[in-house]
Amino acid sequence: MDPLLYQVEDRPPAALSWLLAAQHLLAALGGIIAVPLVVGGVLKLPTDQTVALVNAALLVSGVVTIVQCRGAGPIGIKLPCVMGTSFTFVAAAIAVGFEHGVAGIMGSALAGSMVMIIGSFFMPQIRALFPPVVTGTVVTMIGLSLIPVAVDWFAGGQVGSPGYAAPANLGVAFGVLALVIGLVQWGRGIFSAAAIVIGMIAGYLVCLALGKVDFAPVVAAQTFAVPQPLHFGLAFPVSGIVGMAIAYLVTIVESTGNFLALGAATRTPMSGERMARGILCDGVGSALAALMSTTPFSSFAQNIGVVSLTGVASRHVVALTGALLVLAGLFPVFGALIVTIPLPVLGGAGLMMFATIVAAGVQMLGRVEHNKRNGVIIAVAIGCGMAVTVRPELLARLPAFVREVFASGITAGSLVALALNLILPGRPTAFDDAHAAEDFDTPAGERA
Repeated sequence: MDPLLYQVEDRPPAALSWLLAAQHLLAALGGIIAVPLVVGGVLKLPTDQTVALVNAALLVSGVVTIVQCRGAGPIGIKLPCVMGTSFTFVAAAIAVGFEHGVAGIMGSALAGSMVMIIGSFFMPQIRALFPPVVTGTVVTMIGLSLIPVAVDWFAGGQVGSPGYAAPANLGVAFGVLALVIGLVQWGRGIFSAAAIVIGMIAGYLVCLALGKVDFAPVVAAQTFAVPQPLHFGLAFPVSGIVGMAIAYLVTIVESTGNFLALGAATRTPMSGERMARGILCDGVGSALAALMSTTPFSSFAQNIGVVSLTGVASRHVVALTGALLVLAGLFPVFGALIVTIPLPVLGGAGLMMFATIVAAGVQMLGRVEHNKRNGVIIAVAIGCGMAVTVRPELLARLPAFVREVFASGITAGSLVALALNLILPGRPTAFDDAHAAEDFDTPAGERA
């Protein structure tokens, strides 16, 4: 593997650090605001209430990101990890919201967060279930499940939307992609480290010249707003708590995969104890989100792609991203300006970022022993994960519980890999985290 440009504990120069932090912000902001916008839109909430959900999501994302990166007592993984609202909870939130209102969503999320908080104390046992063949499969599946998102950004929207895959959209996206590739491959210093943000700025300027930037969100946004705790109140319907608890169990699996991918990207041993700190931060952060009136949180896989692509693994840089998110929550006009970035600009950078996660997973699988057992685990897990990713209709007639658990390709692939590793004969009896860490840096030909 190529050496990291900045290690986890490195502190780049101040001006560069803020630029690199902005790079992570650009990658994460759309995902953070998407969940409250979807929930608010489906529940037909008044504009001011949807705005309250969004502002709280940005503010709490910033706070929890800072804690995850820097640590606070036993909480926080102390790696460059951006935290944000999770799509895993959308179905449960909408179902609860229709029956019990937003107060029911917040109360159910608060009570359900105890599943993740308690689950964090069992992460050493969970970590033992992830030998290299499962880890590599999960990391590969994370990247593959994100590719369709990047493709839609690349084309400028959703299939069937006006202008989808228009030549102008593809031209901008390809231009951004080519610039990012060039900067990563041949750039030096700041041009390599900040390849994504430089590519996106260039693409944004091109779109501005073509008249493709819509400033309506900036005009409509408030200049300053302070999210209010318990804005919607709290209610605790039993059915809602059960639904949220299931979503939290799914999130534990997804976050485990994300942390393993982050360990690979940062060349960091991913022990059960370290993962426990990260999952605990997920749970406590989600409880805080409910109290501050927004939906639950998890780690963001797209920002792992930023780390993998740029080689900037400094947790101090991503802590600054948390500070920028706090500012975005307090100054909605700031976040609205970021939202004006056209989708093809995001797609050009996103395709490269997400594909980099796939490449990292493939490299990890390349170091796994090549035998029939491992081949079956890899093939079936990725096949099942991609099945629900590209054809979610596959689950349409199954019970709601099954749809909730297997709707995510990451979760489906992870659970299948875990199950096959436990069921198929020939499973290794032990797994050493230190050896896994060595695998991140050691070429296959140099290993004993």
